Amino acid sequence: MGGTKDEDGSKTGDLGAGARSLPFEEDFRALFEESLDLVLVLTPDPPRFTMVAATNARLAMTHVSRKGTMGSSVFDLFPTQLRDATTNTAAIASLRASLERVCATRAPDSMAVQRHDIRRPDGRIEPRYWSTTNTPVLSASNEVRYILHRVEEAPAWSGPRSDMSFAAPSPPAIAEAARADALRASEVRFQRLAESGIIAINVTDRAGKVLEANDTFLALVGYSRADLLAGKLTRGSVTSPSGSEQAAVTAARKDTVDRPWEKEYLRKNGTRVPVLVAVAPLENGERISIALDLTERKRLELQFRQAQKMEAVGRLAGGIAHDFNNVLSVILGYAELVSGDLKPDDPLRADVLEIQGAAQRAEDLTRQLLAFSRQQILEPKVIDLNQSLSGIEKMLRRLLGADVDLALLPTVGLWTITADPGQIEQILMNLAINARDAMPSGGKLTIETSNVVLDDDYARVHHDVRAGSYAMLAVSDTGIGIDAETQARIFEPFFSTKDKGKGTGLGLATVFGIVKQSAGHIWVYSEPGKGTTFKVYFPRVGAAVTARAPDAPEPEPIRGTETILLVEDDDQVRVLARTILRRAGYVVLDAHNAGEAILICEQHEAKIHLLLTDVVLPRMGGRQLSARLAAARPEMKIVFMSGYTDDAIVQHGILDSGVAYLQKPLTPSSLTKKVREVLRR
Repeated sequence: MGGTKDEDGSKTGDLGAGARSLPFEEDFRALFEESLDLVLVLTPDPPRFTMVAATNARLAMTHVSRKGTMGSSVFDLFPTQLRDATTNTAAIASLRASLERVCATRAPDSMAVQRHDIRRPDGRIEPRYWSTTNTPVLSASNEVRYILHRVEEAPAWSGPRSDMSFAAPSPPAIAEAARADALRASEVRFQRLAESGIIAINVTDRAGKVLEANDTFLALVGYSRADLLAGKLTRGSVTSPSGSEQAAVTAARKDTVDRPWEKEYLRKNGTRVPVLVAVAPLENGERISIALDLTERKRLELQFRQAQKMEAVGRLAGGIAHDFNNVLSVILGYAELVSGDLKPDDPLRADVLEIQGAAQRAEDLTRQLLAFSRQQILEPKVIDLNQSLSGIEKMLRRLLGADVDLALLPTVGLWTITADPGQIEQILMNLAINARDAMPSGGKLTIETSNVVLDDDYARVHHDVRAGSYAMLAVSDTGIGIDAETQARIFEPFFSTKDKGKGTGLGLATVFGIVKQSAGHIWVYSEPGKGTTFKVYFPRVGAAVTARAPDAPEPEPIRGTETILLVEDDDQVRVLARTILRRAGYVVLDAHNAGEAILICEQHEAKIHLLLTDVVLPRMGGRQLSARLAAARPEMKIVFMSGYTDDAIVQHGILDSGVAYLQKPLTPSSLTKKVREVLRR
């Protein structure tokens, strides 16, 4: 074994590739390497601290070879890619600090029990616990030449006896190591929780001064960290303790934890934030408060309650409209029959026309109720909102008057939607009228369209909204605005802020129903004195605009001689329909329910050309009846009629393809026109 002369003239042995010489005689080399102590010899070259020699016991314990170890940094024995690197990262930091102290003080330095994860040859991860002493080896000039890194393992060594280089550890050492490891893991978990951005955390002293707070808490109450450090943040500055909080504070002082409760934090700007708070005691009278911001949850709860209320009112409105349409059928039907029999100069004709006018206004109301309750019949087409807006522009300008400036801002390349063109025009008309009434002294009305993508964040804070692509219609005015209390009820039927006799309270309710039935969403944004914006979103469709069919010429007087099977459970409506059809020349077989209709169909030997049936019948509905009779009379055509359908003929208000439908209330003209139209097919 060759050797070299060291600075002090002593001879040192060659310790292998990359290793320096040790200041030992060659005879002591074997004794050092075979020592049962775990010792590394390091050079004082921070931050690297290179390994130049090691006892075999150390190399066996760490499962590394001498060839791969000598000349590398001592910190390479702490692989940070294992599991969560937290434990080894902490061990590296502690060891580096100890070695730097030895270099600075030239004195030995001891380290408490540390955890160090290693990888075994079989790939398993193995935690180790040890205590360390770092001792400097000084030169003649009192400089640190080397550092002896001596290790004592805490847990029992499970390897071969020849590899065991330490005395059996005491149980207290093992317990202390485990406690230290658990404490570090707990600190890491708490730090991650504090920095998560979800939970607001603060610690206060006995007097209520906030000693520490995470960024989430500071953002929640609107204070900066500079305010915290300056002592400006106290329990009293962010809240006025309620009875529940006082009880929780008292409980915390008694070293007990109360249940979480809801309260409000007072922000620096004076606004209030709803939160869910829990309090727990700490040492020396301090307490920790953990809070969760409830703003979004409260908003969603309010939207959900409003949606439930609207749904309940809608069902009630739909039922009323269904029954009322039967009554209107009788009034309108007989009024039209009587007016048709009177001469133009008959004095009773004017009275009958007044009856018709009143009934038609009532019909408009029921149609609006059906729109709100989403039980009207739509005839959807693929349309371009820009075309709808252009087609109604002249009418809107006449409606708004000269003192309202109308600005149209259509977006080029607007996405197409599926909707009933007539209902879109009704939305525009109702929103324009609402805006005009909000600007009694004149103003500006802006209607614009655009393509928008509603993301998951928007959907989370808006009830019943799905993320996706939409064509948006926005109607904005410079009017008086709407306060929050009114906004909560603005879409309710018959709710109005207008003077008595100046509105039915159904305009915005109708808009709401049409939008919802068209799978869209509507939201209002307004503040008193700052105007109002209604934004309507319709789902995008990837189809071309449906071509408009040419207007059909007005038919000749509608009469016929065919046989019609009429099924209607309302006696007055059935008698009216029978009278109208017989006056038009048809042969009418009428039935009160499906059972009677089946019996008539079985006993009538001649051809029945058309089945005219109400959708809603006792025991067996019109849809089921038509299917039953179609098997025996496949050539018979079918017309359904109803005040509303409740999904019997339509799916969510959309008429099935090829289905002939007559909306109540019935009139002689609408009934005979629809019957003749179907019989001609």
